[in-house]
Formats: sequence, structure tokens, C-alpha cells
Amino acid sequence: MKTKSSILPKFKGLSMFLIALFFYGFIPTEKTESWQLKKFENGISIYTRTPENSKYKELKAVYQIKTSLSSIIAVLNDFESFPKWVYRCEKSVALKKDSDNHMIRYQTVAAPWPVDNRDMILEVNSFQDKKTKIVYQKVNSLPDYAPLVKGHVRVREFRALWTLIPMKNGVVEVNYELLVNPGGNIPAWLVNLAVIDGPFDTSVNMRELILKEKYQKTTYSFINPE
Repeated sequence: MKTKSSILPKFKGLSMFLIALFFYGFIPTEKTESWQLKKFENGISIYTRTPENSKYKELKAVYQIKTSLSSIIAVLNDFESFPKWVYRCEKSVALKKDSDNHMIRYQTVAAPWPVDNRDMILEVNSFQDKKTKIVYQKVNSLPDYAPLVKGHVRVREFRALWTLIPMKNGVVEVNYELLVNPGGNIPAWLVNLAVIDGPFDTSVNMRELILKEKYQKTTYSFINPE
């Protein structure tokens, strides 16, 4: 009989695939354990905790960067660029754009054999608190918005929350909380193995991308920088 430890090497590619899914999804809970710091490197902190009544670990990434609030939203709204910097993102396109505040996107994630590729339909809402100037971006799954795609497993439980906190001297603290159920027959213990290193690497990539000129020049009417 094979033990769990003997199976782990065979699932290395699968674990990396799950990293891509974990970069996007967050299901907030009112009752849960405290955040536990699991990694701090290059100015990025990665925390995990296990929500009440959930078998999947929740993740939070935190870092600071000197930039504008709009530049960060500009990166998050540039769906087509995701395959360049988000691990295993195969495709990301806008299905609908009502405004800079509200969009719907379709995204696929390439999975290693023998796991089927995943796809997601996500509703994106961005807004700013007028008093605190904190900017939020919430992402919710709309699994039935469009027909299923052959060869893909539709991710049905997927929510995300970005919290962008303006600080002194033009610095912004980026908080990203996430949890996702990838669906299918992937065991929860294997999903939980992939919640640290992959999101950390993707956060590093995103932080570098924010500083590109085209994002630095972007402004949004719903964001007050003061």
C-alpha cells in the first residue's frame, strides 16, 4: 500500500497547478483561527489559516510598494496580461465591461497531466471608501454565466478580495486574501500543499509589473489619490 509521502513526488506538477488557482480565490469567513505567518521574504509576507467548516486553507499575501492606487488596479484590470505573470494562467479575456468598476472575465488554467484544465468566469467589482481612501477589488465566481467548455472543469467556488491601503509618502500596502475550491477529485490535503510558494512568486512578479510606465500613467475617476 502506498503511503501519502510516497505519492507526494508524483504530484509536484499538480501542486504547482494548484498555485495558479490559489492566486485568485478568497471566501471570507466570520469565525476562523488566527493568521499564521508561513513565509517572509523580499518584503512579502504569506499567512495561512483554516476557516471554520472548511477543509481548505485560506491564504493572505501582504507587501508594500511605492506607487499609486490606480496603478495596482490597472494591473488587476489588464486581464490579457495575466498569462505573462500569473503562474499557469493559459488565457484571460474580458467577456463584459460595463465600466472601470465592473467587468466580467473568462480565465483558464493549464493543469499537468492527468488533471483536467480548469476555467473560471469571474465578476470583478472595484470601489474606494471615500473616507479612508482604501481601494477594494472583489472578485466573485459566475460559473453559469456561459456554457461549459469541453476539456475544462469549471471552478464554481471562487472569490477574491484585494485591499489597497494608502500610507505615508506614497506607499501602498497591498493585502490579498484568498481561498478556492478547484473542484474535481483533487484531495484537500494536496490542495493545501500549494498555498505558499506559488502565490509568493506571483506576488513578486506583480510587484515588478506595477512599476511599468503604462500602469504608472493610468488613472481612474473613481479613485481619489489624496
